[in-house]
Amino acid sequence: MIKLVDITKEYEIGNEKTQILKKISLEIKDKEFIGILGSSGSGKSTLMHIVGLLDTPTGGKVIIEGKDTSSIKDNELSKLRNEYVGFVFQQFNLINKLTVFENICLPAIYSQKKLNYNIKEKALELMQKFSILDRKDYYPNKISGGQQQRVAIARALIMSPKLILADEPTGNLDTKTGDDILKLLEQLNKEFGVTVVIVTHEKDVAARTKRQIFIRDGEIAKKYL
Repeated sequence: MIKLVDITKEYEIGNEKTQILKKISLEIKDKEFIGILGSSGSGKSTLMHIVGLLDTPTGGKVIIEGKDTSSIKDNELSKLRNEYVGFVFQQFNLINKLTVFENICLPAIYSQKKLNYNIKEKALELMQKFSILDRKDYYPNKISGGQQQRVAIARALIMSPKLILADEPTGNLDTKTGDDILKLLEQLNKEFGVTVVIVTHEKDVAARTKRQIFIRDGEIAKKYL
């Protein structure tokens, strides 16, 4: 599904170069449920951005469905990201000027892909599934954090992506609500066959996944310290 080959990432500030990722190679298979575990500054979020095509590596290859993404033009890369990957962030990243319903529909409305379903009907189905239908016309700042994260997950699913990338999805939630969100991600993987990658610094969150990848100082480590 996704293969990273010798991925490096450097940032240059003035005359100094900082290496964030160092020769990372890994494979994410179809329908996997993976945790990427690392402390703050380990490079795990940078790695997630590269997997999700939000950032490009300094060196190495990102191969998706057998295609080397380094040879894809920017507009085609944006299209691939929009259709292939759904993102769930710690800060939810919802637009407060749009209603819950409008936030969920947004990726599909701006998609260049010809969709074989009714966007509004699918958004309503997702809201029903995630128990937020009664918040349809609310604005994000008028609902709870757990409800906002459910909206973010529904928005991530509106394009029927093959991959969900969740960056610290429970970070801004209380323990019970965070557990509910993890159960929801588990359900997406088990019942709907969506590949889910959770990026986290919390051992107990990563332990809920079926395979863990440990990142330390920009490299894959054998265990998490």
